[in-house]
Amino acid sequence: MTRVLITNDDGIAAPGIRRLAAAAVEHGLEVVVAAPLEESSGISAAMTAVVDEGRVMIERRALRDVDSVPAFAVGASPAYIVLLGTLGAFGPSPDLVLSGINRGANAGNAVLHSGTVGATLTAASAGVRAMAVSLDVLTPAAASAATGGAAIAAIDAVDDEARNWDTAADLAGRLFAALTSMPAGTVLNLNVPDAPAGEVRGIRRAELARFGQVQITIAEATAGYVRTSVQQSEFEPDPGTDLAYLADGWATVTPIRTVSTADAVELDLPEPP
Repeated sequence: MTRVLITNDDGIAAPGIRRLAAAAVEHGLEVVVAAPLEESSGISAAMTAVVDEGRVMIERRALRDVDSVPAFAVGASPAYIVLLGTLGAFGPSPDLVLSGINRGANAGNAVLHSGTVGATLTAASAGVRAMAVSLDVLTPAAASAATGGAAIAAIDAVDDEARNWDTAADLAGRLFAALTSMPAGTVLNLNVPDAPAGEVRGIRRAELARFGQVQITIAEATAGYVRTSVQQSEFEPDPGTDLAYLADGWATVTPIRTVSTADAVELDLPEPP
């Protein structure tokens, strides 16, 4: 049976991770959940942890609706959790890593800053296939730069539990079989509109947009500090990119890769002295 580690950057209590775990169970996967104790958005692939005398803190948790799935709240970043998972901290090393369902799209080149995507790239570095799953609920006008400039999906008047997590979970489930047959270290980045399944036009393969949904600006600068703000990007997304398709009601999937050598770059190295 295919063993799956599910994590996120919204924290163990976020509704999206429960929906993703339920979808994985429904597809016959062996699931273990390990997610941060608290929200870790915008942390990319940082290796951070809360330690006590060198020990990373782990708490066993029960997840509503999927109480049969072993779940752990970990005092660490998503990428660190994935690293721990590949080393056997939560049982046998996983065959797949799923990250999400994130509260807010992870699209464009801004995926560089995403803790959700950072977890999957860490898995890929260990040769594990992975998929990041995100629900496009971002409200740019209400987003925060509290995590150093990374946009956080705003929880507005809509009940977070009432969002269309099941739409994203269903589309992710349809990709599980394909992901398991892809080369080791493959990463898929899936973004899904926050809409009922019948209102999503379908799923398209997309390029990453040249920018993210939001951009960071300087709101105030003095001799002693800088204050940033987040606003909706002023640029129109290029056709065929994830942001363009999302705006048009499509879910998008983009294969991305972890850090690799830039073989095409030519270097004219100096002779040794």
